[in-house]
Amino acid sequence: MKIYLELFWIFFKIGAFTLGGGYAMVPLIQNEIVEKKKWIEKEDFVDMLALAQSSPGALAVNTAVFTGYKVKGISGALITSSAGLLPSIVVIWILAAFFTNFQNNVYVVKAFKAIRPMVTALIAVSVYTIGKQAKINKVTIWLVILVAGMVAYLKFPPIAIIIAGIIAGNLYMSLKGGKE
Repeated sequence: MKIYLELFWIFFKIGAFTLGGGYAMVPLIQNEIVEKKKWIEKEDFVDMLALAQSSPGALAVNTAVFTGYKVKGISGALITSSAGLLPSIVVIWILAAFFTNFQNNVYVVKAFKAIRPMVTALIAVSVYTIGKQAKINKVTIWLVILVAGMVAYLKFPPIAIIIAGIIAGNLYMSLKGGKE
């Protein structure tokens, strides 16, 4: 029972106090689950994150589901996803009721402008941390640059890149014998 409460509290806290969505949550989830609790190994977390990113749905919810499932099975997945979603549901419900009264308030506008760089910093930390653990080399760096350019400048559909990546990764692993 204690582990369920810990799972709930970790994901509720992260859901309640993280702005910027899933990528901003990743370093906090990693710190709690991998570093502090040691429920998941670093390599497994990176793999889980890759799976969460390529699965349909929000990254934060997918990460919560995969973490909960890895730690305590289906019941853990239900706990972590509920805990991660609950703060957002409550906040959106409250904001929807009152936002029309405050959306043009100068202080609200300034607060949202101040939050943007912090969210960007959290996402940058997440990219750096995951990149360090993902065994990045020159080929993968060029691959990231190529894909980013294809999406940003050539307007290549991200789903096509994901499907191509799945196919290429499977072909590569079958040619290598699945040893890496």
